[in-house]
Amino acid sequence: MRAWSDDLSAPEVAVSGGRLHMRAGLVVLLAVIASVMITSVVLYIDGAGPRRVSGDTPRTGNATAVTLNIESVESNYSVLMGNLAISPGSALLDPATDGLKQDLTVEVTSVATPVKRTWSKGMLPGVVPVPLTLSRDVERWPFDRYYTGPITVELRVGDAQKPERANVVIIDRLAGWKLQASRPDNARPGVYEVDMRRAASTMAFAIVLLCILVAIAGAAVFVAVQTLRDRRKFQSPMTTWYAAMLFAVVPLRNALPGSPAFGSWIDMTIVLWVLAALVISMLLYIACWWRHLRPGPDADTQLKALSANGLPPHG
Repeated sequence: MRAWSDDLSAPEVAVSGGRLHMRAGLVVLLAVIASVMITSVVLYIDGAGPRRVSGDTPRTGNATAVTLNIESVESNYSVLMGNLAISPGSALLDPATDGLKQDLTVEVTSVATPVKRTWSKGMLPGVVPVPLTLSRDVERWPFDRYYTGPITVELRVGDAQKPERANVVIIDRLAGWKLQASRPDNARPGVYEVDMRRAASTMAFAIVLLCILVAIAGAAVFVAVQTLRDRRKFQSPMTTWYAAMLFAVVPLRNALPGSPAFGSWIDMTIVLWVLAALVISMLLYIACWWRHLRPGPDADTQLKALSANGLPPHG
């Protein structure tokens, strides 16, 4: 009697075990999704907001403060756009008018176009747009690197024959990027180089998009193989799903940060094979359609079969 009870409960135990495995898998999946979301938010917050990237401290007192705010980058990543703000020291300003006592000229090197600006006596310096030329290392996307040549800012006061090289405070205000400023030669004060790399949050976003592409291909192959093995029934609406997934690959690829050049390693190692997996899966599913949905006998064939068996036709 006990053995009979054990045999009877075995299917129930199997069903219960399957449910436990499903729940455990669901919990793990939700935990992974939550951890990815939290990590991406933390990385974004860590890289958000302006950041001082040069090693020099702002000058105070009678010294003139020069601040370069990096604001944007052109779409082809050849020019880095910044705004140069000049704050004259108290020695250059007339306390009665708060204007300049003498003419002030600023010259910036290592730019796409020469930048030279002069403020006449009595004026107050403002902000000067500065386009910085970028050299590129794009083959290693999303770990690509962009860098400027040596940057110098020189100030000329009045009729001075020799300009004064200014110490520049460089502020990173560029969203999605991480900037670093360094001095290539410590013997040459006031010379800077800016190195630009993608922020950790941007790289995480790119990796998530690539994982989505791989997941789409994996799901398509799994469904097609299971249907081909008769583990699941053929569902004709799934052919539309395959077409939608196929046409979703290119928009997802174009949504990658920086839109890497076509033919890059991403295309050769991921995008191309995702497309191939989707096409092969769709062909396998069409083969399942051909096998599972065979046309039934027509009306004439049915009538002949009934007559041959001596049965009256229906209806």
